Amino acid sequence: MKYVLDSHTHTIASGHAYSTLHEMAKAASDKGLELLGITEHSMRMPGTCHEYYFQNMRILPREMYGIEVMHGAEVNIMDLNGSLDMKQELLEKMDVVVASMHTPCLKAGSRQENTHAFIEAMKNPWVNIAGHPDDSRYPLDYLALVQAAKEFHVLLELNNNSLHPLGARKDPLPNDVVMLKYCMEYQVPVILDSDAHTQEDVGNHCFLDPLLEEMHFPEELVVNRSVAEYKKFINRFR
Repeated sequence: MKYVLDSHTHTIASGHAYSTLHEMAKAASDKGLELLGITEHSMRMPGTCHEYYFQNMRILPREMYGIEVMHGAEVNIMDLNGSLDMKQELLEKMDVVVASMHTPCLKAGSRQENTHAFIEAMKNPWVNIAGHPDDSRYPLDYLALVQAAKEFHVLLELNNNSLHPLGARKDPLPNDVVMLKYCMEYQVPVILDSDAHTQEDVGNHCFLDPLLEEMHFPEELVVNRSVAEYKKFINRFR
């Protein structure tokens, strides 16, 4: 399958990434992508950018090096009620929003509590993508998650960095398998994201492709195949 977009990436503004906005966009263009999402870590992640950074995104170009560029945020789920670390009025200005659980921002609860938190975050109409929901440090009920994604029109993410052998997330592969099985059963689409923190990693799905092939996951449930399909889920085009 030809992938035409990568919607979850970070620049040096996120504090622990290594390439600039222009370097990331140029890399996406050079690799033949049609669209790139820049989703900087929101304010409660240690070392990331200030609220002013997100407020000023209005000045950024939405086309660079011949490709579309979405400017948004990877917001943090802050508690077991699904609260986010970005004010609603600012959240509504983001082109694209990924909501994720990160250990510096959220202490894990039970499987039921973590699932409740994710689903409550997904109920926010400005959340487009459930970020890396495969970390065993945050056990989840994947049937409930998949059903919620369908109900609230949120994309479930397959994150290439999760499956990296040197990655920090705990035992993600079995969780991805379970989630994908439910996605096939309930016809719920997924998005493949590199979660790139350097330009070399833009559009990289090398750890995800073998999984999709092994599971015979249907192409029509992968939104990376079509910019038009992706835009059905994204704030800027609603």
